[in-house]
Amino acid sequence: MEYKYKTSGTCSTLINFTLDENNKVHNVSFLGGCNGNLKAISKLVEGMDASKVIEILEGNTCGFKKTSCADQLAKALKERI
Repeated sequence: MEYKYKTSGTCSTLINFTLDENNKVHNVSFLGGCNGNLKAISKLVEGMDASKVIEILEGNTCGFKKTSCADQLAKALKERI
């Protein structure tokens, strides 16, 4: 199923992703943010179990911010599994 998540506190403003029936993550894309880094994150998490992605990315910060695009992806996944 396809999902959209409005981010908070990051340069990216929206995360699109798909979860399959086994909670595997697919087709992650970010609107805005650091293009190269976010493309890399999308490739790295492709096909991973959502709970593993959350475990790895949750709590990651960016500079002086209390969150990051990676942390926001973890939050988005937590809402859906």
